[in-house]
Amino acid sequence: MSVKIFGHKSPDTDATASALVWEWYLTAKGKKAKAYVLGTPNTETLFVLKHWGFEMPEVLKTVSSEDRVVIVDTNNPAELFDNINDTQIIQIIDHHKLVGGIQTPGPIDICIKPLASSASVMYTLMSEADIASMPKGIKGLMLSCVLSDTLEFRSPTTTDLDREIATVLADQLEIDMHAYAIQMFEAKSDVSHFSDEDLIKMDSKKYEVGGKKYRVSVLETTAPNIVLDRKVSILKTIETVKTEEDLDEVLLFVIDILKEEATFFAPNDAVKAIAKDSFKANATSELVVLPGIVSRKKQIIPVL
Repeated sequence: MSVKIFGHKSPDTDATASALVWEWYLTAKGKKAKAYVLGTPNTETLFVLKHWGFEMPEVLKTVSSEDRVVIVDTNNPAELFDNINDTQIIQIIDHHKLVGGIQTPGPIDICIKPLASSASVMYTLMSEADIASMPKGIKGLMLSCVLSDTLEFRSPTTTDLDREIATVLADQLEIDMHAYAIQMFEAKSDVSHFSDEDLIKMDSKKYEVGGKKYRVSVLETTAPNIVLDRKVSILKTIETVKTEEDLDEVLLFVIDILKEEATFFAPNDAVKAIAKDSFKANATSELVVLPGIVSRKKQIIPVL
């Protein structure tokens, strides 16, 4: 039986492409492995897959105790199947904080490093021979993960090693890294055909903070007005999602990649208080601009 490799729900470029990278790696080592996604990836990810000649991985609907799995780009059970602990987890590769909650019947291989992407972590796990034998498409996927998760090195999650890895891969691929990053971000910004609910859930994660249940949603774009112009309908949908999912709040941040700032949706007094207490921003309207805020992992979740 093949090992099933997948990342978190609401898959982004790193969750999707890292699973494909690790499928290649395990297969090259003589193991049966297959990459999956837990939902339809965003437009940037679909562009990346097409650009490097990959089909979208199959959407995995369920898992069972018979499944041997590798989890990438998360270690948070809230972002996985409800019965994830019933599976045979053999490996976790991640770059987020250790959340806790995943349980296994025996020891497993876990690698979590403070790098900007799971692909960066995978690169450090490979030998020089592995990297030398890596196909062009796999290198392209790895580069895309680094550029996506660092916002082309704008994010405070970026490390010197991430820059080094991206530069090496871009040189080997003989591409203009900046021009390619712009193509990725333009693809990510093409969200006009998505529903308001899709926009809210596209790149979002659920967290419990101080006894409160939040869905924290981040939309990274070079064209923020495409989203901001839909403020009225999005605010209504935020309330609907809140009720349907029994959440205390939905926190939506629209990240302007080029200006390196976030616009925070503050539909009520409770969220306005979050803007003031966590981000020192005086919310006088339903939209609050937060200069310099671009990273959920480094700048949003830690201050909530």
